[in-house]
Amino acid sequence: MSPRRIATASFIGTAIEFYDFYIYGTAAALVFGTLFFPDLDRLAGTLAALATFGAGFVARPVGAVAFGHFGDRIGRKATLVVSLLTMGVGTVAIGVLPTYDTIGIAAPLLLVLCRFLQGFGLGGEWGGAVLMATEHAPPGRRGLYSSFPQLGPAVGFVVASGAFLLLSAALTDEQFASWGWRVPFLASAVLVVVGLYIRVRIAETPVFEKAMREQEQTRAPIVDVVRRQPRSLLLATGGMIITYAIFYSVTTFSLAYGTADLGLSRTMLLVAAMVAATVMGVATPVLAVLSDRVGRRRVCLWSCALAVVWAFPLFALLGTGDGLLITLGFSVAMIAFAGVFAPMGAFLPELFATRYRYTGASIGYNAASIVGGGIAPLVATGLTAAAGASWPVSLLVAFLAILSGLSIWALPETRSTDLSDATAFTR
Repeated sequence: MSPRRIATASFIGTAIEFYDFYIYGTAAALVFGTLFFPDLDRLAGTLAALATFGAGFVARPVGAVAFGHFGDRIGRKATLVVSLLTMGVGTVAIGVLPTYDTIGIAAPLLLVLCRFLQGFGLGGEWGGAVLMATEHAPPGRRGLYSSFPQLGPAVGFVVASGAFLLLSAALTDEQFASWGWRVPFLASAVLVVVGLYIRVRIAETPVFEKAMREQEQTRAPIVDVVRRQPRSLLLATGGMIITYAIFYSVTTFSLAYGTADLGLSRTMLLVAAMVAATVMGVATPVLAVLSDRVGRRRVCLWSCALAVVWAFPLFALLGTGDGLLITLGFSVAMIAFAGVFAPMGAFLPELFATRYRYTGASIGYNAASIVGGGIAPLVATGLTAAAGASWPVSLLVAFLAILSGLSIWALPETRSTDLSDATAFTR
């Protein structure tokens, strides 16, 4: 199978999985507070809904360890099939879940369980998808080929937001709250079937097959990566934090804050976020190719600097209530996101040896989600409520951008790394 077909298959799979993951964030910001936590006031309900949203991020590193273990022992292909099934079960289950008015406290508890399944499945998805692309890529073009699965978040978010936008336009608020929000979750069943059909037809990566022939198989990939490359694992996690902080500040926190605190139109904010995600999707392959030419570290560091500078205009523009200015703020933020996220598709796999590459890259990618994606939107909501303004959130984003920048600065440049070299950067 050609590298292009492998890259395309990786893109389709990640797009489906990120669609599943993102529809939860949109629903949590819009309706879950009232449906699953009706006894709480507006702020407390939003915080509770975002806390369940964060459960998915706690589950992601757990999934990374579990799927990474089998991905490094039995192969990338089989593991990707199981991760997609896990995500699909969790997503469709949310679509049929009774609300608090029907089954009481069991409703939010089951919601957290379903969200955990989503996060667990996604924890194994990204690492396998980018390895399928990078380990098939021609020399000198790993950034480009790894950008295909990196497009999954952009496409998944646009499709997820588009689904909610259409439902919001077609239904009354009562209809949307009653049953309309369930439609995107139930529609996932069709997408998962498509994804499974594609996944079972792809070939195992030649780098992994060579490693299995020539190297001793690791019994416990997580033990090996922690023992042999603890520094790389820690710095990779730190480098990824800002991507989550930016993305969920735009797509989840801003949606909740803009509708509830600023009284802005839900439709306007969804459209602004969709435009920004589209800009991010266009920027992703461009910046990935740039990282093939000038290096992963350089592109990532430039983008962290942009994130620090733009953290304050981003929320100031949101406060204007002007749709065009909000879209501008979101779009520039998403370019900063893409400047780190796009190179990471190749950067993280290049940091780790083949025998535990799935585990190392997956943990670095997903462990960062706890801080940047799970905790940051929750803290941001509390900060704005306490301060009555958005400037504390800007400080939070700027701080996380500096933290990621320092982590990336301490990593080696990897674009010339031989992925079949089992001893690469084992220090």
